Amino acid sequence: MISPIKVGIVGYGFSTKCFHLPFILPNHELEVHAFLQRAAAPSADPASKSKAWGHCTVDFPRVKHYQTADEFFADVAIELVVICAHTHREFVEKALKAGKHVVVEKPFVATSSDADELIELAKAQGKVLTVFHNRRFDSDFRTLEDLVKKGVLGDVKEAEIHFDFPSPSWIAGWTQKEYTPGEGMIFGLGNGNHLCLAHVYFAKSLRKGTHTVDQALHLFGRPTSVTGFLRSNRGIDSDVDDTHTIILQYGENKKNLLVTIKTSIVSHMKDQLRFFVRGTGGTYLKFGTCPQEERAIAAPGLPALDPNFGMEDERTWGTLTTTVEYDGVHQAHDEATGRWIGKYPSLPGWYRGYYENVAAAIRGREEICVRPETARDGLRVIELARESHVKGATIPWS
Repeated sequence: MISPIKVGIVGYGFSTKCFHLPFILPNHELEVHAFLQRAAAPSADPASKSKAWGHCTVDFPRVKHYQTADEFFADVAIELVVICAHTHREFVEKALKAGKHVVVEKPFVATSSDADELIELAKAQGKVLTVFHNRRFDSDFRTLEDLVKKGVLGDVKEAEIHFDFPSPSWIAGWTQKEYTPGEGMIFGLGNGNHLCLAHVYFAKSLRKGTHTVDQALHLFGRPTSVTGFLRSNRGIDSDVDDTHTIILQYGENKKNLLVTIKTSIVSHMKDQLRFFVRGTGGTYLKFGTCPQEERAIAAPGLPALDPNFGMEDERTWGTLTTTVEYDGVHQAHDEATGRWIGKYPSLPGWYRGYYENVAAAIRGREEICVRPETARDGLRVIELARESHVKGATIPWS
């Protein structure tokens, strides 16, 4: 029997306990071996064990605890490093040079040029490097991806990918007026949650942000041009966006495809719009979000073993309309339009699938699902969207 892959995790906070451990722990091919947590182990005083997100030595007494990066990366037993700390580039580089495979939290790094350098280093070291775009395993996105791959919607002509918030309370803390790379909602939601913004990192609401750019690239590929509209709707004049619209246009056989990626903080709805995708064969309209994140936050650090963990409530299933009958069980024929319409069941969300793929890629059974090149392209989309916003022009892919 092959020994499990020994995992070392950098950081022991919100991200580690709510977004990684619940989906690492059920995987028999992975074994949590060590944590890098700078805080010293708590004393016997019970009060010292309850601060912030706790301490790894309390929750995992048999797992190694390192307080310095040098000691952590020198542990030859660690095969896979999962980076959940604020520092990304430095730790990715250290891990790769130490001969480890790497999972790094979103949004990879601050610039596409940094990403390129790390991708080349991973290739030189012969190691797996991947970014934690777990939102590909959301229930609604898995459903949309399945419909697109099966051709149920025909030739997709227009796709809107949303993640909106109605007047979030945590946005009041965004008082900076000058933009620096890695800040704003375009990073916070467009390409993942930017962990260098401490007040964002600990905000439960923002952790619901989807990886909208990654989802667009995964479904439709690299665009030929990017147009960006960035706004500050939180009541202050700032170059740090809280609202954005990014339009991706394509060429050749997809020249009539238009993809819109959108986030707004002015969106007063019970169930926020997620997807509106129209093709020659049908339309998929989806409101509401995958329940996995909320359930992981409710039980931080515990393995996601409940078979219903990723099951959506039927109330938030999307509506599928097709020109010909696709699902006779859930669709009914509308005599007025001649279309087949019905609530279409969402596939179960499966964040565990992300780490199942990572383990399989390390063992050589599968290709890595979230390629670092795609995460790099996501960063490039964001860079071009900001350039477009500043210049007031559509920017060709470069």
